[in-house]
Amino acid sequence: MTATIIIPKNADPNSKQELPQKSENISEITPECEPKKVISLEKFLVRPADRMEWVDGNLVEKTGMTFKHGLAQSKLSTSWRNYKHSSGQGGEVLTEVLCRTGKQGRRPDVAYITPELLPESGNFIAFSQSFPLIAEVASPEDSGEELFAKAQEYLESGCLEVWLLFPEARLIFVNGGQSWRLFNADEVVNSQSVLAGFSVAVSELLA
Repeated sequence: MTATIIIPKNADPNSKQELPQKSENISEITPECEPKKVISLEKFLVRPADRMEWVDGNLVEKTGMTFKHGLAQSKLSTSWRNYKHSSGQGGEVLTEVLCRTGKQGRRPDVAYITPELLPESGNFIAFSQSFPLIAEVASPEDSGEELFAKAQEYLESGCLEVWLLFPEARLIFVNGGQSWRLFNADEVVNSQSVLAGFSVAVSELLA
């Protein structure tokens, strides 16, 4: 393509007109973006950002929650909370509270902490290990491989039992520390070790 130079009427025709610089020169005057500085896991656990997890040195926001995801999370946390009251086992049921695994800073969708592990102050920013009982609810953005890897991470850092809920498939996997058990939509899922005696229909949680 040929560039056309327009000279104003009152301009000196013998004067040299400055041509615009070539586009490739722009990069020479544009400052490079500085790389984002990621805080250490220790600093993140002291002052964590909302809805963020610390994964392999990166801050990762928990996203992708759908209506089914939120509903399953709410139903399970309510069921665990009601049972720990009625059974007299005590403790607390938490949602998306930060804990430290052996590798990362995680926010489980639902967690149960036993009375023995509750801090005397009754408050904490991040739990120092995985909670004894943890549940993760799969969202459309989650892969099964990632969820099972996260569950293994929990089990290797103090967790005694993990639940993985798949609302779309209406399936629940439970690992009490040794192997995985699958519960279908027409079955009743039960706690393997932590909330002794607790059971609920899969269809009730994943309607």
